[in-house]
Amino acid sequence: MRGFGSTMGLYEPGHGFLYRTPLPVKAAASLACAGTVLAWRSPSVTGTALVLTVGALVVGARLSPVRILRMLLPAAPVLGVLALYQVFLQGWPAAFAVVGGIVACLLAARALTLTTPTQDILDGVVRLARPFRRLGAQPERFALALSLMLRSIPYLAGLFVDVREAAKARGLERSPRVAVTPLVIGAVAYAHRTGEALAARGLGDYDDEDPDGDDQVGDDQVGEERDGEERDGGERDGGDRDGGDRDGGLDPAPGA
Repeated sequence: MRGFGSTMGLYEPGHGFLYRTPLPVKAAASLACAGTVLAWRSPSVTGTALVLTVGALVVGARLSPVRILRMLLPAAPVLGVLALYQVFLQGWPAAFAVVGGIVACLLAARALTLTTPTQDILDGVVRLARPFRRLGAQPERFALALSLMLRSIPYLAGLFVDVREAAKARGLERSPRVAVTPLVIGAVAYAHRTGEALAARGLGDYDDEDPDGDDQVGDDQVGEERDGEERDGGERDGGDRDGGDRDGGLDPAPGA
């Protein structure tokens, strides 16, 4: 993954109290941070949320401030444009409240995913979505889709860097075609390999049978119709042979 796992906030083994905290507690804390920042958009609340999230990552996950800033790099362009827009419209306090709130939510989410194994998160998602099984939902398929997404993002980010470095080495970094075409081909090839791996393990196939037995009845009807057609065809062939025998009996004998 070329180091993009930590940048995207994927799990990294470590030592700290966040690694020993149960998943429901960390998820509730992350949701509480997001809800508080959204409900009270003030610089004081945003500053408190930032201090708590950064402190949790530094103390609970033992990350350096440089690592924390590196995790925010993918969102830096969007955050910068949003900050300038808010400053132009409402001033610095409002810009800090909005952008700082988003940063606090991102750091809270990264604290959850960085200190929790991916399999534990997927198991938690399955348990959370299990009550919706009565409505026709399939929690296992949802967890599988989430797992594929978490694996695909770092891979595609690394592929983009590889393509950009290859184009730069050839002096073609200004050509969009050279940069985009290999990226699209690599993404499609990765999707095909993932699909083949899932098919080889029997995953992702939908159950075509109706639980009420309607499909089975339909299959029985089709089989009966096919058997009837075969019997009709056999009777017609037998009739043709009988007709041929009768014709042969009516023909005059040679030399008669």
